[in-house]
Amino acid sequence: MLKIAYHPIYKHPLPEGHRFPMIKYELLPQQLLHEGTCTSDNFYEPELPDDQDILAAHDATYYKDLVALDLSKSAARKIGFPLSEELVLRERIIADGTIKGCHFALQNGIAMNIAGGTHHAYSNRGEAFCMLNDQAIGARYLLNNGLAQKILIVDLDVHQGNGTAEIFQTDPTVFTFSMHGKGNYPFKKEVSDLDIPLEKGTSDEEYLSILKKTLPELLEEVQPDFIFYLCGVDVLESDKLGTLAMTLDGCKERDRFVLQSCFDAKIPVQCSMGGGYSPEIKVIVEAHANTFRLAQDMYE
Repeated sequence: MLKIAYHPIYKHPLPEGHRFPMIKYELLPQQLLHEGTCTSDNFYEPELPDDQDILAAHDATYYKDLVALDLSKSAARKIGFPLSEELVLRERIIADGTIKGCHFALQNGIAMNIAGGTHHAYSNRGEAFCMLNDQAIGARYLLNNGLAQKILIVDLDVHQGNGTAEIFQTDPTVFTFSMHGKGNYPFKKEVSDLDIPLEKGTSDEEYLSILKKTLPELLEEVQPDFIFYLCGVDVLESDKLGTLAMTLDGCKERDRFVLQSCFDAKIPVQCSMGGGYSPEIKVIVEAHANTFRLAQDMYE
């Protein structure tokens, strides 16, 4: 059965007019239940993870200061959310959703997190709505517990996974692949094991052609026994913060190809949702919902 991490804390209250569409975390599970793609049995509620699992990917001083709300003003400003105890609790619970998702993926072939994809969180700092890097934490959890030996992170959010690249820059057991908008934030990119920067206005055809050539080559080269997929929908042409020109159908085909590749290779995959900032919330929810629909059909 497809298992999906969700907790009501995912929808965190923000100041009116804030550009982050927090409402999607409430609307997406509602939509999946309403249309019959999922039932309540598909969902599990994450909890607080063990601090040691977080510290496997993050600096102890940074984590201590984050939990104590003792970051400097400039460090807190870079995160982009008003810092609060509940916000940090939310971030820790999201990480647990991905940790538990690793076990479900090993059992069922796939697991998903309604939130997560916090790839701008570095080992020692947060930025751009990310404080703790859920998939980096999940990867270290698998490796430290002997549940995986070689991991591939497939990051197809429109923004480069800079924090993920930094965390694993000297770790040969995790291969980081980021395909992103060349002109998008972060403007100073880190170095992933493979970066593919895309020009402004890249279309479905060009994007999918590159992906369908690259991913099979990576599976052959890296030989991963676990995959993390960051499936941000900010690749859409309508996205306020993105620079690409993909359609809903193109984004859906992207997800289908990645999931089918994992399924055919019999490699467990954990999916975190990542970004999506189209002006109409229904477009964001529809694009994310497609990922879950594909997974449910493929892995039923």
